[in-house]
Amino acid sequence: MTYHPQPGNERPRLFRLPRDKALINRAGFNNEGARAFAQRVKNNKPTCVLGVSIGKSKVVALEDAVADYLKSFELVYPIADYVAINVSSPNTPRLRELQQAEQLEGLLRALQERNRELSQQPEGRGVLPLLIKLSPDLDRAELQKVVAVAQRNKVAGLIAANTTTAREPLETSSEEVRACGEGGLSGAPLRSRSREMIATLYNMTEGSLPLIGVGGIFTAEDAWEMISAGASLLQIYTGFIYEGPSIARKINEGLRRIISSKGFVSLDEAVGSRAKELAA
Repeated sequence: MTYHPQPGNERPRLFRLPRDKALINRAGFNNEGARAFAQRVKNNKPTCVLGVSIGKSKVVALEDAVADYLKSFELVYPIADYVAINVSSPNTPRLRELQQAEQLEGLLRALQERNRELSQQPEGRGVLPLLIKLSPDLDRAELQKVVAVAQRNKVAGLIAANTTTAREPLETSSEEVRACGEGGLSGAPLRSRSREMIATLYNMTEGSLPLIGVGGIFTAEDAWEMISAGASLLQIYTGFIYEGPSIARKINEGLRRIISSKGFVSLDEAVGSRAKELAA
């Protein structure tokens, strides 16, 4: 969510590309604002781990982004188990500039300072884990800079990857794709890039930083590839739309069989087991 309520981009803003098992979206962080969200969660707190993703409000200038993120963070601190810092959505103008090393450094330093201050208050819940959600359109040099900033600011993990603005060769005709307009592409076409990105980040950090793999996960085999590339955790979005809610159970059951067939005792043992190979 964002600090300020916002309606999101004009509809239609979500498009299916069924032949590619992909989506294009330009939702634009449509939400009722961090204050309304936090109150709703306080009234009905889920029993599961709750990760909260915060982004920049569209009405706020990039120069004022840090203050905007801080306001959202303060509101969700009492109810979140971890907070994802979204600096990679292609659907908020100039948001991705916050991935640049200098911009990211200032944002993370301010958030972690506030994180520590809130943890020391009587109602503090400890220092919350902060994660950064990254764009798949970053090159290796840019990733290296992000990793350095993340490690300096004691970030708890990285999420790779958000949607891409690239339009790789698709089964869907170029005319149909153009008709969808701008937005981030997700789903199966992102699988290879996301997996490679996870493997690259795992090698860069020597496995010292937890990674959340996301992008094109539809089956247990897809999940296994992401885990062996270096992901400790997985997220699914497009897969739920094409496969339905049973996808989680199918993946978990499939992973159990794969672990056994590969000779691993636990899933943790497999994390990063093919990182060097898959980063190539």
